[in-house]
Amino acid sequence: MNLHKTLAAISGMTMISRVTGLLREFLIARAFGASAYTDAFFVAFRIPNLLRRLFAEGAFSQAFVPILAEYKNRQGEDATRRLTDHVATVLTWSLVLTCAVGILGAPAFVYLIATGLQSDPEAFRVSVVMTRIMFPYIGFMSFVALAGGILNTWRQFKIPAFTPVLLNLSFIFASLFVAPYLAQPVYALALAVFVGGVLQIALQISPLRRIGMLPRISFRLREAFADAGTKRVLKQMVPATAAVSVAQISLIINTNIASRLDNGSVSWLSYADRLMEFPTALLGVALGTILLPSLAKANADGDTEEYSSLLDWGLRLTFLLALPAAVMLATLSEALTATLFHYGKFDQQSVVMTGRALIAYGVGLIGLILVKILAPGFYAKQDIRTPVKIAIIVLILTQLMNLAFVPWIAHAGLALSVGLGACVNALFLFNGLRRRGIYVPNPGWTSFLLKLTGALFLLGGVSLWAGAQVDWIGMRAQPLLRAGMLAGVMVACGISYFGALLLMGFRARDFKRTSK
Repeated sequence: MNLHKTLAAISGMTMISRVTGLLREFLIARAFGASAYTDAFFVAFRIPNLLRRLFAEGAFSQAFVPILAEYKNRQGEDATRRLTDHVATVLTWSLVLTCAVGILGAPAFVYLIATGLQSDPEAFRVSVVMTRIMFPYIGFMSFVALAGGILNTWRQFKIPAFTPVLLNLSFIFASLFVAPYLAQPVYALALAVFVGGVLQIALQISPLRRIGMLPRISFRLREAFADAGTKRVLKQMVPATAAVSVAQISLIINTNIASRLDNGSVSWLSYADRLMEFPTALLGVALGTILLPSLAKANADGDTEEYSSLLDWGLRLTFLLALPAAVMLATLSEALTATLFHYGKFDQQSVVMTGRALIAYGVGLIGLILVKILAPGFYAKQDIRTPVKIAIIVLILTQLMNLAFVPWIAHAGLALSVGLGACVNALFLFNGLRRRGIYVPNPGWTSFLLKLTGALFLLGGVSLWAGAQVDWIGMRAQPLLRAGMLAGVMVACGISYFGALLLMGFRARDFKRTSK
């Protein structure tokens, strides 16, 4: 498999997802701004999203994909199909119970996530209603995660990468055509989440059927639990859940702190997070998606050289593309925020506050992406306990940084703590892989980083100078001209960065890679 072409294909699909995601955030910002009600929505959405990351895309995928790859490579199609049937059965009925508990206990969940909403009873009530509407989303996305794990193992990457687009389209439709007709317009966003989840499930069925791996869900829970493969997945999910839980606990704490700051703080962080997720998804998620099944196969084959080489390729691409993205997020924060969100009810203060959070996220962007590359180095070897231990340490450090940063720079301090915590996490993961001999760097890293540093300084200078020539907030009445100016600045930044690398001897073919 040509990893370079596969990465380009996945990144292309992810680009569509992120562009529609930005359009969705633009429409939400224009229609609702940053207020107590948008805070209520983001809090409500965070609850099923948190559990989705905990049980579905996070812990489940980390435990399931390496074992699925082992079955496919060593035990054949029939055994693999039985495994997926049994795992799907256990997952489905467990999540039916979870969703029922979540709907009934929505007030308690909202209170735990954002105690600050208690000061506004109406916003708290609205958040509870939206949580109940959206809670089934965790069940929908768990099946999507199962389907994605199967399709990725079969090297079918495009459909899982495109799937999030359907949620974004659902948001866009709801913002334009549903919200204006509701007594409480923000409820349209909750309905969009529910519908988007159903659409994402529907998209998976045909591709799974084509490869003969559409799971058959039964009522024979005892048989499903007794399966040896299911037991292994569940056993691996315990430390995997602990690993993901640490990150989600940090998110809960941060949301709770933000809900106690100025009205709009949760929303400012959410809008900045959406911009930060653009490079994170295009590079980190795409690379992680490719690397995990490829690493799992190399591990199953006992090919340690291939395993290390895959990690080296992923790390070089990350530094090459993530560092300039971090520089541009930090230096063009106001330009990006104003151009994308400064319309309707999204006012100047929201631009400034979201921009501050974006600068803080930019500081730690490299760490956030590196974790997605380095962690699969442990997961593919079915070692989840090491990332758990590291994550616990990082959780403690992140909250200590919150104590220092939040009194100083308010909501932006929460973003800065998350980013710096991710950098520490990446450093610990890297040291663990090196110390165990799992990853041995290929020659040429020193020269690579020195050249990269020179190009980054040039990029930063161009970005700062060009960005300062435009009154981004003052151009609110000229959205097309403002968007054109931002595009021009970004093109100039890209030419300066990649032009400098080209002059220093970088070539695209040096980053091409195939997987056995």
